[in-house]
Amino acid sequence: MITVINTGGTFNKIYDKVKGELVIYPNCDVIEEVIAKSFYNNIDLRVTGLIYKDSLYMNDEDRAELLKKLELVQTRDVVVVHGTDTMDVSAEYIRTHAPHIAASKRIIFTGAMKPYTIEPAEATSNLTLAIGFLLYAEPKSGIYVAMNGVLGEAEKIVKDRTSGKFIFA
Repeated sequence: MITVINTGGTFNKIYDKVKGELVIYPNCDVIEEVIAKSFYNNIDLRVTGLIYKDSLYMNDEDRAELLKKLELVQTRDVVVVHGTDTMDVSAEYIRTHAPHIAASKRIIFTGAMKPYTIEPAEATSNLTLAIGFLLYAEPKSGIYVAMNGVLGEAEKIVKDRTSGKFIFA
């Protein structure tokens, strides 16, 4: 079984025609839609939501909440859908504040630069890359990032702000 923790981020943004902007609404998970379109029913995935913020606004209090959730998750395999701007900060927070979690679980951070509701290809690709890695690659315990076709240990992958892509550091 794989647990998917949805924290918000651009992946989840939808256009609010009243506000005239992209927003993240709590409990408005597009994750289920991606999973329904991308996977057969024989994969046991559990989706849960938490925080629902653009990662630019996430702080250490939010990261502590994510850490608590990770401690409570009963599965070894976890995908965290997270905003790309501070994905590295959250991964490092978990790694340094809870090494026991990194040593006992396989946690993969992923997200999208474009909202699924506007351009579904990137979000779908990143989420399926993360889940496929857990299903078929048998990675060791640790914290990983799966973005833009790049997959590896979180501390070895960075967001290149010039190109807008994730690369190996």
